[in-house]
Amino acid sequence: MNFGKFCRIFVVVMLLLPVTNIQSQNIILPNAYAHNDYWHKRPLLDALDNGFTYVEADVYLKNGKLIVTHILPYFKNKKTLEKLYLKPLLQYVTDNAKSDNPVNCPLTLMIDIKTDGDKTYKVLNVLLQKYRSILSEYQNGEITMRNVSVVITGHRPYNMFTGEADRLAFLDEDLKQAGNDSSTNIYQVASCKYSSMVKWKGKGKISEKDVQRLEYFVLQAHKSGRKVRLWGSPDKTKVWNELLRCNVDLINTDKINTLRSFLTNEIPVVAKRL
Repeated sequence: MNFGKFCRIFVVVMLLLPVTNIQSQNIILPNAYAHNDYWHKRPLLDALDNGFTYVEADVYLKNGKLIVTHILPYFKNKKTLEKLYLKPLLQYVTDNAKSDNPVNCPLTLMIDIKTDGDKTYKVLNVLLQKYRSILSEYQNGEITMRNVSVVITGHRPYNMFTGEADRLAFLDEDLKQAGNDSSTNIYQVASCKYSSMVKWKGKGKISEKDVQRLEYFVLQAHKSGRKVRLWGSPDKTKVWNELLRCNVDLINTDKINTLRSFLTNEIPVVAKRL
């Protein structure tokens, strides 16, 4: 390759790079849910760069600290909830506000509590106070939405929530119980395991029974203002299509790049259900 041709290619690449970065930063995917987000090379940041609006972290209470990990941390672990998520979220919100082209993108941090719900929440509540300025809150009967909403799943401290007049977190409801609890200030999401709701694994055609069952519970959740998620769903585009057709709000995945491509139509959708 001669020098002149190299220079022309270099200039074209340099011109395209900023456009690509800007486009990726402005992508917002309201259906994208990063399950086990902390497994990625850059927890939180990889999800944000791909336009995800929901990220999930498993949390254990260990020696007074909230540790992010998939299994009980018997050894010293420096991956705390504050270090991996809360501090970076504060920085993200601050930087976005100063940007010439700020992105209006509310985010939800799903915290999957793996230890005792009440004990863990007590520690979590103290920590969240440090980040009140960016967190959605419930106070004296009113909900104020801000840049980041914290939703607790796993071992949920339901009894503590019902007695609080001021809090910075919400709960994840059991989707199969949707419609049974009329509370309007406790839940923001309704979830359940995919296999407990749908038997179809992505091969062949989904049964009408599965569709009707899922659509019924989605409708109940939506009537109460909850977003719907099925965790443990197969990471297949065919399954994602069916979930969206049944009005499931959040697509749960460990494969953030693949889901991003799917939701931005970089991966062709399958044919409509017959």
